[in-house]
Amino acid sequence: MSLLESKANFSPVLKKKSRYRWVVLTIIFCLYVVCMADRTNIGVILPFLKKDLTLTNFQTGAIASFFFLGYAVSQIPTGFWLVKRGSRGIVTIAVITFSVITFLLGTVSSAAMLILLRLALGLAEGPVPVSMTSTINQWFPAKEKGTATGVYFASTQLAPIIVPIVATSIALAYGWRQVFFWFAVPGIVIAIVWYLFVRTKPEDSPNVSKDELEYIRQSEVITEVKSDEQKSLGWIDKVIRYKKVKPITTNKGIFTTWNIWGNTLTYFLMNSVVYGMLTWVPMYLVNAKGYSLLKMGFVASTPAIGGMIGAILGGWLSDKVFLGRRKPTMLITAIATSIMMLVVINIPNNGLLVALSLGLAGFFLNIGLPAFTAYPMGLTNRDTYPVAIATVNSGGNLGGFFSPLIVGAILDATGNYNLAFGFFGVLLVLGFCVILTIKEPVQN
Repeated sequence: MSLLESKANFSPVLKKKSRYRWVVLTIIFCLYVVCMADRTNIGVILPFLKKDLTLTNFQTGAIASFFFLGYAVSQIPTGFWLVKRGSRGIVTIAVITFSVITFLLGTVSSAAMLILLRLALGLAEGPVPVSMTSTINQWFPAKEKGTATGVYFASTQLAPIIVPIVATSIALAYGWRQVFFWFAVPGIVIAIVWYLFVRTKPEDSPNVSKDELEYIRQSEVITEVKSDEQKSLGWIDKVIRYKKVKPITTNKGIFTTWNIWGNTLTYFLMNSVVYGMLTWVPMYLVNAKGYSLLKMGFVASTPAIGGMIGAILGGWLSDKVFLGRRKPTMLITAIATSIMMLVVINIPNNGLLVALSLGLAGFFLNIGLPAFTAYPMGLTNRDTYPVAIATVNSGGNLGGFFSPLIVGAILDATGNYNLAFGFFGVLLVLGFCVILTIKEPVQN
């Protein structure tokens, strides 16, 4: 064998394909853990705030809710901004801004100032989730988007696992104001990391090889559909209305299709439960179950532990088991979590059983949440997706605004936490019905 032939034979081995998209996903994961920590620490601090500032349940709910008003308002403008400017600078500015606001939350002396700063925090954080999912849409091929989105959603659950324990410990040792001061620091660090290592598109990154770029863009340059993507799921395909759907190529099309609005409405209902639980489970454990603040910190983390497992599993199921279909896990989330609400209402006051039931509720609630974000990817292209997901997030996160307020009003009127969990169950059943009305697009 000649030397030339030898080099030719070994060249495929020596040629390495980068996998930098997974580095980007890791940074996305870490960045959103910081976002969720700054957002959810308020649920743990509420028992301290309520005592120190003499708050009603409605005021307590408002402190949590006004974050989501700002959060929802900033989503759609961000979608249009992303199309023009990209995610790199937007995310950097947003993370630094909400970190400063987090610090300022530790200086307040009234409920009114808390509400205003929570509104500002929501406005600052709003650009981040649209940017995260748009980055995933840019950096991953169609067959990996569900898995990547599942990992991203798992980050939303890691913070609620850690935050109750860390925030409670800081508050008990040094006072609740120190929680906000300490939580402001990681955001500055991760903003710098994002700016240095992440680009809006893989084409702009010096760390992405030609082979990896071709792999990411393969679905855009070839039209073949693999046999497993064409494989029928029988009765499941009939239930989820699996069929060809004309791609949305204009922003006007986003606002005139029921598939987007149906997904948005259901996401609103799901987020009403997600953020209703994040806000009120700590208070439920203290007031209804009689737990100490330290014990509350540990048990309040169980929905997030289950949720983290559920989010990762749900993304994998959507890609590998349901072959890119998003609606099956969405339906599982709605019906299974509604059943778990009945379990939580009727569970005996046993610490282990309460923790287990809350953990399972979080698990089922998060199996389908990645699919609500991945679903518009199958309806749009890379140019229209940012506005589509901004619309879904904007409408969806209004659930985080209304739900804590409604639950607060229910508790002020009745003091009955079972009614709150019953309210969540009704929302989940409504969500199940709406999901059935939208189409599951064939992935081409």
